[in-house]
Amino acid sequence: MSQPLFEKVAFIGLGLIGSSLARVIEAEHLANDIVASTRSQKTLEDAKALGLISEGYADPVEAVKGADLIVLALPVRATQKVLETIQPYLAEGAIITDVGSTKGNVVEAAKAVFGDALPAGFVPGHPIAGAEHTGVHAGKVDLFANHKVILTPLPTSAAWAVDKLIQLWQAAKAEVICMDVEKHDEVLAHTSHLPHLMAFNLVEQLAKREDNLDIFRYAAGGFRDFSRIAASDPQMWHDIFFANKKAILNAVDGFEAQLEIIRKLIEDEDSQALMGLLGHAQAARQHFNHMLAKKPFMEKNQVTQQFTIQPGAKKFQGKFTVPGDKSVSHRSIMFGAIAEGTTHVTGFLEGEDALATLQAFRDMGVSIEGPKNGEVTIHGVGMHGLKVPQSALYMGNSGTSMRLLSGMLAAQKFDSVMTGDASLSKRPMERIAKPLREMGAQIQTTGERGTPPVSITGNQNLKGIQYDLPMASAQVKSGILLAGLWAEGETSVTEPEPTRDHTERMLRAFGYEVKTEGNRISLQGGGKLVGTNIQVPSDISSAAFFMVGAAITENADVTLEAVGINPTRTGVIEILKQMGADITVENERIAGGEPIADIRIRGTRTLKGIHMPEDQVPLAIDEFPALFIAAACAEGQTILTGAAELRVKESDRIQVMADGLKTMGIDCTPTEDGIIIEGKGKAGDWSPIFTGGEIESHHDHRIAMSFSIAGLRNSGEIKIVGTETVATSFPTFTALTSQAGLAIKVTE
Repeated sequence: MSQPLFEKVAFIGLGLIGSSLARVIEAEHLANDIVASTRSQKTLEDAKALGLISEGYADPVEAVKGADLIVLALPVRATQKVLETIQPYLAEGAIITDVGSTKGNVVEAAKAVFGDALPAGFVPGHPIAGAEHTGVHAGKVDLFANHKVILTPLPTSAAWAVDKLIQLWQAAKAEVICMDVEKHDEVLAHTSHLPHLMAFNLVEQLAKREDNLDIFRYAAGGFRDFSRIAASDPQMWHDIFFANKKAILNAVDGFEAQLEIIRKLIEDEDSQALMGLLGHAQAARQHFNHMLAKKPFMEKNQVTQQFTIQPGAKKFQGKFTVPGDKSVSHRSIMFGAIAEGTTHVTGFLEGEDALATLQAFRDMGVSIEGPKNGEVTIHGVGMHGLKVPQSALYMGNSGTSMRLLSGMLAAQKFDSVMTGDASLSKRPMERIAKPLREMGAQIQTTGERGTPPVSITGNQNLKGIQYDLPMASAQVKSGILLAGLWAEGETSVTEPEPTRDHTERMLRAFGYEVKTEGNRISLQGGGKLVGTNIQVPSDISSAAFFMVGAAITENADVTLEAVGINPTRTGVIEILKQMGADITVENERIAGGEPIADIRIRGTRTLKGIHMPEDQVPLAIDEFPALFIAAACAEGQTILTGAAELRVKESDRIQVMADGLKTMGIDCTPTEDGIIIEGKGKAGDWSPIFTGGEIESHHDHRIAMSFSIAGLRNSGEIKIVGTETVATSFPTFTALTSQAGLAIKVTE
């Protein structure tokens, strides 16, 4: 039997939270002994009868003797008195934590007792969980499961103490987040204390009405759901409201100001503004759920999704519409926001990257309706109508959002900061910051590597420049051109190789003149955009996984409808054709200024290894992870050169793909700017190519999807770890592959 985490745990107080944690410690065998001290003899007797404690004491001194963990589960205002009582009797190296809803006053209480030299084991904490009932009998072993627990380590807190508490709360199946004390109290004032105050206030307001019986009798579900928290313990909330007085009063001031805005919009019957406000609030709620929850202040326990694919012969057939093009979706929001008039978008990609862009412009005051079934309506504010965001703009996993927005934000009158998730926070941003500085922007990146957060100082007068891109990058080109919209004079970018031209095409669709002369793209600053209708084509980068899947699977027959075939994006089609794939482009047409077509791929012949042409590299830069899977299934050697850009994507895609291919039995050699892959395919032989194994995707969506497609030719089980980011670009990926014949099991 393994050694328990603690020798003796002492609870001071044993209500709902304390008794629930005691149940966890007992169930998970985390301590050899659990004791408690409370003022209620009945509580202690009941706790012993329930098997939660071995002994109960009226005097907390008796409880803490010899304890290596002391949990203060009592009203926050009682903290100082209890600490004064137990201080002389604390064991050396004991961990002291609490479960209170406020932290500043707990720290002040500790300083009043211990002085500034606080014990190394003192780590305040706050489990964000509760129930309507209180007391020792209300405790539940699963109370904290799937809830957050915030720890607020101090400069004096020892790392070993923090680590032990993280282990404790993780054993309770909670998600542990660490943040500083002031931030905790500010956040909780807005997200917990203010809602409780509002609930108490609303119920009190209605209770005072003469017709209160009718009001309560006919109250609908919304009232019941919102007012439920007014049934909480009045004494506890009385103490919390005083303990976190400053932050709560600030939150109340903010609420009153926002309420006055809504009141005025209703009074004036300002329909568009009210719809914009309500839509922004709805989207923010969804955005916070799906995105910000993945950005804890200090990541300690990140939920990692996993794909599992079993071996065995598979079919791969059907007619599919893959999600909308991510690049076009981003730009439709950006350009619609700064246009004059209304822009209506269809086919919008409702993945998290594009939603991050949408949310950023809502945060800058743009009224946006949707998305709903791929439809978005943007009420443009014009070139000078963006407003200062209240906080940092969160770009999630999207490098496109951050680099293009850098150009736009550099020209605004206000300061701004952009942040991202753990993956985006490692990606280089100096490549866009450098030319923007040449235009007169004040922009700062972080650390020696020039990574996010990106801080931009507003109110700068930009001047047009002529910029020679050192390496082909549509994102850098676009960021410079977008800054050029506000810059004085002409802004031009010369590319070493052609890159995707969605920015140029869409600016023209919005009525802004852009010149393309060979590899030189230019525009004059000072113009305007006019709202228009945009149809987003299906994303060829997403379609690429199905193209490769069909090309490597016997008797496969897949048709992908309305795929964007912008000539700056079709490298994947050209490369697959050169490898001998049976691929045809049918029903070519134009939609929203972009060429689209249906693409049919059949698994009728074994692919051949080739030296991938360097002139196609910029036209297929995002599709190479999938093409590496095709190369592994090809007959002979495939060589890629001139693709150093792959090393600075969401992951180092050359190295990560090479590691995964080797794990699955493929001989390959990564190089500085590419890879050499020894294909295992043989003409007419459709037997498995990949041995299976566990693949680390490094939370890169294209890596995860590429190795998923390898599951069409596997002899052993494939496990792919870190697949949650697939939702950033292809939220329906597993559903569509299942329809085609490739079953992917998703677990967390």
